[in-house]
Amino acid sequence: MARHPETQYLDLLERVLHTGDKRIDRTGVGTFSSLGAMMRFDLSDGDFPVFTTKRVYWKLAVKEMIWFLTGDTNIRPLLAEGVRIWSDWPLATYRRQTGEQISQQAFESRILNDESFARKWGDLGPVYGKQWRAWVAADGRTYDQVATLINDLRTNPSSRRLIFHAWNVGELSSMALAPCHMVYQFHVSGIGSQPRLNLMVFQRSCDLFLGLPFNICQQAALVHMIAQQVGMPAGELVWSGGDVHIYSNHVEQVTEQMAREPRPFPKLTLLRRAADINDFKIGDFQVSGYDPHAPIAGDVAV
Repeated sequence: MARHPETQYLDLLERVLHTGDKRIDRTGVGTFSSLGAMMRFDLSDGDFPVFTTKRVYWKLAVKEMIWFLTGDTNIRPLLAEGVRIWSDWPLATYRRQTGEQISQQAFESRILNDESFARKWGDLGPVYGKQWRAWVAADGRTYDQVATLINDLRTNPSSRRLIFHAWNVGELSSMALAPCHMVYQFHVSGIGSQPRLNLMVFQRSCDLFLGLPFNICQQAALVHMIAQQVGMPAGELVWSGGDVHIYSNHVEQVTEQMAREPRPFPKLTLLRRAADINDFKIGDFQVSGYDPHAPIAGDVAV
């Protein structure tokens, strides 16, 4: 009997927890850290790798991916969609620069209701979407990496340059958070017969408990979105990690999660053909058969 693909994740948790290097990290929280990991997920039969050993709020993850693809860098449209996962960084900046110990709820309310406040305090700098859709070169020209990728998939699917990435060295210091999932390389298998679209992601830094379950399902969604745009079925998602770590304040939660048995992955269906990559809405994604274990909460390290 084949092993459940989620077992790869549970094995990685166990390895890092038991053999990872204990260290103090950028956030001051501390981690168990290891270098190098890989997981593979077959998407070809509609399986959607939303982990089941704890509930993953897949709609939030997909909404974030849709937001990345718009090229926006302000949290206001995310908050309008009920996505609060980026609020910690601008909130910390606001508190530090103004001295006002505003609550997160009050800060988010001001972002939503005051456009000028949102422009000043809600922007994250040139994070993912900016680099993906409007990379500014040294000569001042702007490059839309995602549009170029889609065009190349249609016209030159055997290329080894089917890549977009966000590690813009000259702008790292202006970002609220340097890109973690930084390189996306696509690959078309079965050219000339039954082509399928595959994706390999390199993630230089990965919070295994909170971040990775989000990342895997949104990256799988991205494969389906781009596959639809180029007229191919989805193939495989290959995830590779650099510094993979468990925060020291997540050890109890991870231990609980590792004791749970994975359940079958749900299925993903795209209900509508989007006009282009900018046209996707969360309502286009139908996920059926998701029956996870209960959620397990954990604090974000900022």
